[in-house]
Amino acid sequence: MTETSTPESASASAATVEKAHGGGRRHQVVVIGSGFGGLFGTKALKRSDVDVTMIAKTTHHLFQPLLYQVATGILSEGEIAPPTREVLARQKNAKVLLGEVTDIDLEAQTVTSHVLGRETVTPYDSLIVAAGSSQSYFGNDGFAEYAPGMKSIDDALELRGRIFGAFELAELAAMRGEDVDALLTFVVVGAGPTGVEMAGQIAELSRRTLHRDFHAINSREARVILVDAAGQVLPPFGAELGVKTKRALEKLGVEVRLGAMVTDVDEGGLELKLKDGTVERIESTTKIWAAGVQANALTKTLSEQTGAPLDRAGRIGVNPDLTLPGHPEVFVIGDMIDLDHLPGVAQVAIQGAKYAAKAIDRRLEGKPPQKPFKYFDKGSLATISRFRAVALIGPLRLTGVLAWFLWLGVHILYLTGFKNRVSAVLHWAVSFVGRGRQERTATEQQIFGRLAMNRLDHGAADLVSGPTPEQTAEIQRRQEARRAELEAIAVEEARLTDAGERGVKVEADA
Repeated sequence: MTETSTPESASASAATVEKAHGGGRRHQVVVIGSGFGGLFGTKALKRSDVDVTMIAKTTHHLFQPLLYQVATGILSEGEIAPPTREVLARQKNAKVLLGEVTDIDLEAQTVTSHVLGRETVTPYDSLIVAAGSSQSYFGNDGFAEYAPGMKSIDDALELRGRIFGAFELAELAAMRGEDVDALLTFVVVGAGPTGVEMAGQIAELSRRTLHRDFHAINSREARVILVDAAGQVLPPFGAELGVKTKRALEKLGVEVRLGAMVTDVDEGGLELKLKDGTVERIESTTKIWAAGVQANALTKTLSEQTGAPLDRAGRIGVNPDLTLPGHPEVFVIGDMIDLDHLPGVAQVAIQGAKYAAKAIDRRLEGKPPQKPFKYFDKGSLATISRFRAVALIGPLRLTGVLAWFLWLGVHILYLTGFKNRVSAVLHWAVSFVGRGRQERTATEQQIFGRLAMNRLDHGAADLVSGPTPEQTAEIQRRQEARRAELEAIAVEEARLTDAGERGVKVEADA
């Protein structure tokens, strides 16, 4: 099934699309992605003489740095992922399309997206590609089944179910006298900001929040292990903050294993290869993968059409003005670009998005181009636990309470929407001042839903495919039978009321 955002069909030739670009209509800007780059790029064009179409595979804007707080029961998913349509509702020149972009035709200037078997082709005059990145398992994609990453709401909800579910299963096992060590061992792979924050929160969860909730187990005896092949924690923060962070984690009870490379992951645990060549196995039911990222696969599509190089993480080389070689109308921003060793952080995407939007405006106004893109580093922040964080701002290095309050202020500032800020602050007060965590609901569907969908040949599309004629006839037969049953029930209900027989004792037949 094919749809298009213009009257032309999806099979329109390049000439037909070229004609669609004319006709006096406004300049068409397509933005791919609803993350920081996509959202800020769209909003930056609010007052421009253009029409903006955002295409994203989710209906929300995700504040990814706080996913670990959803996974550990502090925040709800809605507080960090407001609906994109709601965020852009007042922007008259912007519309949102749901779909995962699968192809970009630079010659025809079209973007092809899919959702549940439906295809949409959208033409553009200018394009901003901000599709972000995904978790990288360094060629071992099979690890994902046993060690979910931290890149989406689905990931966070699945991990929430696995983490809280592990304590529940341990309680049951302990009541039967069974060994619970594997159930109470949590391994976080990757000692970057996400891994550090996740390990710290699981440690706090087990030691502060849950220690009164169980009777057969002592949640404080849970092991939290942070593993990384590198030689230090938080490498982007420098050696000094890395050492202080490691000490703070160990004070919380986290076991930090550095120089240990994960070589295998299965349902029951994982194997580590140490520097001396020895292999060690850790029995663990709950594993979390926070190591490595891979740029969206669209970079390969763009590279094949432009000759732009890709680095090992799949990021594409761009011009100093963030455009692709030979295609000044196409901007690539955020985690997808390989330029000047820029880090894969939100500020790179935000600043790149604003730069691209300004470049489009200047072209339409006939102004000379901007100077090459220059990233302004506003600093890096990471939490360790409540009232403990690290901050790197230029030459300034902060740790402890001051860094934590700085982290708090920055994250409140960048959360989208006033109500989300208020709600998040209230949840933080409950979790950090008190001991409670309000978002602890977890279901089997959250834990196993992804695995079930992965077993379908075409994913979720298989669940919405059209029924066969035989299935349609059977559905209609059941519907008519159900209709007759409901009508009979309604008649009997009315009769009981009219006859005054409700609540009247019925004598049994002799």
